[in-house]
Amino acid sequence: MIKRFFLNHKKRNFSTASIWIKGGSDLDSINKKGINKILSSLLTRGCEGFDNFELSEYIESYGAELNQEVFEDGIFISIKSLNEHFSKLLPLLDLIINNPTISEIEFQKVKKSSINLIKKDRENPFNICFEKWRKIVYSNHPYAFNTIGNLNDVAKITYDDILCEFKNFKKREKYIISNNLEVNGETLDKFVQTIQEEKSNPRSYHLEPQYRFDYTNNDSNQTIIMIGNQTCSRRSIEYLPLKILESHLSYGMSSALFKLFREKNGITYDLGVFNPVRSGNAPFLVYLSVSNKNAILAFELLSSLFKNLLFKKLTDSEIFLAKEKLKGSFLLGNQSLDEILQRRIQLISYGIQPISEINLISKIDEISSLEIFNLINKYFSKPFLSISGNKKIILEINTRWQKIF
Repeated sequence: MIKRFFLNHKKRNFSTASIWIKGGSDLDSINKKGINKILSSLLTRGCEGFDNFELSEYIESYGAELNQEVFEDGIFISIKSLNEHFSKLLPLLDLIINNPTISEIEFQKVKKSSINLIKKDRENPFNICFEKWRKIVYSNHPYAFNTIGNLNDVAKITYDDILCEFKNFKKREKYIISNNLEVNGETLDKFVQTIQEEKSNPRSYHLEPQYRFDYTNNDSNQTIIMIGNQTCSRRSIEYLPLKILESHLSYGMSSALFKLFREKNGITYDLGVFNPVRSGNAPFLVYLSVSNKNAILAFELLSSLFKNLLFKKLTDSEIFLAKEKLKGSFLLGNQSLDEILQRRIQLISYGIQPISEINLISKIDEISSLEIFNLINKYFSKPFLSISGNKKIILEINTRWQKIF
């Protein structure tokens, strides 16, 4: 049974329908990391009445798009076409979800593709550094693992494993949302929030610095530094204050990271904050990459930035600017119908009333610098650090890290 919702979002000449299936790679069982990635790919490679080629040709004949993606806590599938063709394409979503072909031939193709993707992922030191960081932050939690899985597990996944996983898939909660009445769904004002806002607890307070640190040696001239912690879920009252902090640190050329590393010192290739929406405790990660000769300086600058945040509240002007940039980002995110539908159906699956997104601006204005300061000390007084770089540089940074944090 799919719960259906209609979003009356202005008249457009195209229609989109988006499905969110509750449970993604977080439901991968032990020794089968990557199985839901393979399953989600198979869902869109043939269904009742269509083999892989027929399904692709049918969709392309109407100039439509079919997309799927796996997240840590859900599987997302969407279809998009011009309004006049939408009634012919919408039934495909029900077939894809309830009656996929899942042929053994296609399974072998998708499995091989997953293995190649994992191998390619391993070639990127940035990805390797992030994987190290996730594992020390989340330990055995599902968020510690890449949604595409690991090579050993994927290599052992069988066709029978996929068929068994599909039986579990059929029992998961599913939600569909569209801007087209063909979906026959309730309007969003009929959706009732089912959960209370919650608080989260970090797991770092009892850990000494050596247990909050990991590294990877590489022979390049690049050093990658990642520092942060797990924080809170999208349901939490702490979500918005942390988004203001993210805005302060990384939004635009007025951000603290840009001014410190690019404007004043000009030493980074890449930098930013990773803080995605999650149903569980989401990661809040500051990342940057520099040349080896600037690595020690970069770590010192990053450490000083964290220390300033821990000991001094953001000023009124810093808070005001961060809030304005955050409001702007929400408004920008409301320009794309695809983004709106994905965000709202994801929130519905979390039990959150998506109409509350409209009230975000007023909620942002109510947040004080003290709230943000308290959260910074809650989550980042003992952060986790992952480094990829030259071994000598790593050892020097580790020595400084243990003294500072």
